Amino acid sequence: AEQEGAMSKIEWTDRSDWNPVRGCTRCSEGCRNCYAEILAARFSEPGQWGHGFAHVTGGDHRWTGRVELQEDRLTLPLKWRKPARIFPNSTFDLFHESLPDSAIDKIFAVMALTPRHTYQPLTKRAARMRDYLSALTVKRLRDAVTPGEWPITKHHADAWLDPHASPEQRVLYRARQVTLPLPNVWLGVSVENQQAADERIPHLLETPAAKRFISAEPLLGPMVLEPWLYRDATPPLSAPNSFRPIPPLDWVIVGGESGPDARECDVGCVRSIVAQCKAAGVACFIKQLGASPFSTIKVPPFTQWCLDDGPSAYEAGPFYALLKDRKGADMAEWPEDLRVREFPA
Repeated sequence: AEQEGAMSKIEWTDRSDWNPVRGCTRCSEGCRNCYAEILAARFSEPGQWGHGFAHVTGGDHRWTGRVELQEDRLTLPLKWRKPARIFPNSTFDLFHESLPDSAIDKIFAVMALTPRHTYQPLTKRAARMRDYLSALTVKRLRDAVTPGEWPITKHHADAWLDPHASPEQRVLYRARQVTLPLPNVWLGVSVENQQAADERIPHLLETPAAKRFISAEPLLGPMVLEPWLYRDATPPLSAPNSFRPIPPLDWVIVGGESGPDARECDVGCVRSIVAQCKAAGVACFIKQLGASPFSTIKVPPFTQWCLDDGPSAYEAGPFYALLKDRKGADMAEWPEDLRVREFPA
């Protein structure tokens, strides 16, 4: 997984094999069936990689609360010369309350040193992300990459730099080019329902970032996103009093839950989000319909105004019966109107 050509199974990214932190804890309903927690608990015996970070208790898989920076994995992206979209925390939360700012500084320093890559971190701790990045300075990033502070790989190089420069000189040169917000870092929050969206998206939109996105996965119910999809435009018809001239979302990812205990995902709610994004001109990406999708005839009323063909085009019933892919991720099995996989410009 650490090789140059490694590819991710997550459809909206290229690599998900850089996880420089181990450990996490649940913080909302979206964490209930966390695959990282299940894997860590499965390999939690002494001598295994999950030992001390997760365990099985009462027949359930649970994090222990221990969270640590893995120094030996920190500089992996410096070795990857091929530009890639990288999901840097597929098994932990970068802004976990137990992870010190100094550790996050190092992770952001690696992202700053590799502008050829595009990073797509996701968090459920949106308030801490806002506070951390609002206080982050170029000096802190430069200090985090000072030779001797942590391992600098000889593989880091830039073609436009003196080929005879030492690895330390190369890193220091790159550090002097850093600007904030980092142009190659897209910041995202996970939102599983309307409550999570209402709590986390405002923090995201107040966070300095090159691009901002949400991952509505696992999607557990209908979601109104229109107040956060517009900038200087006509307020959405469904929420005329909630319009504020704030930076809008750049990207919306949608996905149903997978796994043996997957909760249902209403395809009507997926269609609703697609319609809201289409009306606002915001890129939308349907990752999967999940292991238990179902369909309702009635489209939520807050999106009927922007649907071209109306709710009569949609069928009700156990949608999963139409799918063979266990995650509902095969686009070829979806109705044509759901085959939406867009990236922000």
